[in-house]
Amino acid sequence: MTRSIWVRMRQKDEEATASGIYGLIVSAAVMVTSHAETVIQVEIAVLVTLTIYWLAERFARIVAERIHEGQRPPWHTVRRQLTTGWEMITASGMPLIVLIAVRLGGAELSTAVLAGLLCTTVLLCISGWLMGSNGRLKPMERVAAALVAGSFGAVLVILKTLLH
Repeated sequence: MTRSIWVRMRQKDEEATASGIYGLIVSAAVMVTSHAETVIQVEIAVLVTLTIYWLAERFARIVAERIHEGQRPPWHTVRRQLTTGWEMITASGMPLIVLIAVRLGGAELSTAVLAGLLCTTVLLCISGWLMGSNGRLKPMERVAAALVAGSFGAVLVILKTLLH
């Protein structure tokens, strides 16, 4: 199990890892603000929102290239943009699975959402810790990096408890 978490948080390159971290934060924000009445509605809201964010990011990159290059991007550039960045969506898989599992276990929807948010917070902490491993940070610096990364999730957990 630990191995699958490490693989999920460390993607093939910096851009993919950043997309995954960003996707975790966006999915958590959707869980916090969703007024859905069922776990399926929460899941759909998260996945649709992440898909829209992914499409918007890909579109922005294609447009930016056209602006900076002064010409229509070649097909290989468009194809590359449309086949990358999926980590923004796929990184939210584990928190969404936790959300479903906790709800199927009999918990209230709000408790299941809180469990999904806590899972996200742990994954963000892991990403901060991993950042320190390649950045050659000292142990206390790695702890600080993990706490900073996890604070995004922690703030969303606090927001969820205050809003609902």
